[in-house]
Amino acid sequence: MRLKKHKRHRKVVRFYTACFGFREPFKVLCDGTFVHHLHVNSITPANTALSSILGATVKIFTTRCDHEKRKSAVACIMEIIGEDNPEHFFVATQDADLRKNLQEVPGVPVIFGLRNALLLEPPSAFQHQFAKSTEEERSHMTEFEAKMLRMKKKNMLAMEEARKSSDVNGSEGDLGTLAVMKTNSGKNGTEVKDKVQFKRKKAKVLIHDHIIIFPSCYLDSLL
Repeated sequence: MRLKKHKRHRKVVRFYTACFGFREPFKVLCDGTFVHHLHVNSITPANTALSSILGATVKIFTTRCDHEKRKSAVACIMEIIGEDNPEHFFVATQDADLRKNLQEVPGVPVIFGLRNALLLEPPSAFQHQFAKSTEEERSHMTEFEAKMLRMKKKNMLAMEEARKSSDVNGSEGDLGTLAVMKTNSGKNGTEVKDKVQFKRKKAKVLIHDHIIIFPSCYLDSLL
């Protein structure tokens, strides 16, 4: 029985942390009826008992007593909670009317005592529906968000086209440079080859047994 209760409490805590942004340490706002219940049933220390059902460390808060105008406990707590519980309070109370009122406020988990046990009330149907509708709203983009997404895609496409164009121009430049280099190297090769091919041969003179022998081409030039 105790194991099932702990699992149920953990499930409720996960609902409020996931859907309404509750974070540790959890803040618990206690009214006078709840403090009285703790005292009568000897549920002490209070922070240990509350930490046990929430599965996390807690900070305990109470309402102020020095109001400028006299207010009921219900009115005081409802004023603190406001329309959407911006401070993310768990409310601990034994007041049945207050518990009923809090069921119509999104994101307000309620703790109450039953004899010497503390219980975490499950979310109301209204709170479930509010969380569901909020999630659906987050899943749909607004017109402004859709416009920004389209602009982002357009800019990305433009950048991609510019990059491709830059790559093509760079490749053509490299090919042109390579062609010029090949042409120049071809010209240089021809010039060197021509110089070697048309180089005039020098006449060679041989001396053999004190006789000077001239090549026939040299003799022809002398005749």
